[in-house]
Amino acid sequence: MKGGCLCGSVRYETVAAPLYSGFCHCRDCQKATGTGHSCYMIFGRSDFSWSGDVRSYAVTAESGQPSLRHFCPTCGTIVLGSGADGDDRWTIYAGTLDDPSEFAPQDAIMTRSRQPWDHMAGNLPEFEGMPE
Repeated sequence: MKGGCLCGSVRYETVAAPLYSGFCHCRDCQKATGTGHSCYMIFGRSDFSWSGDVRSYAVTAESGQPSLRHFCPTCGTIVLGSGADGDDRWTIYAGTLDDPSEFAPQDAIMTRSRQPWDHMAGNLPEFEGMPE
């Protein structure tokens, strides 16, 4: 899978299938994306490479853990996400894929924060919080 930001300054490529993919309805994802949920995929860092400059913004997630969003300083696209330093995973936001049809969500999480106007398509498993 390949992708990048709106202006093309940040690019990435993966060499493996995602470890996990889904929809997140938490308030952080709603505010970061400007929509009702984020569409994300998680990859091991060893299966992922990227180029370009990013700026980062950190918040404390509902879990109490740090959550970083990495975005292009030119166009503002949030391209990557990660946990604290030492996290061995990258999160990619599906809208940044060159071919978004490659996104295959497994479930929806944090549905207790879902907005009434954000209706899910499909019959995916749903979790009010984080699945165990």
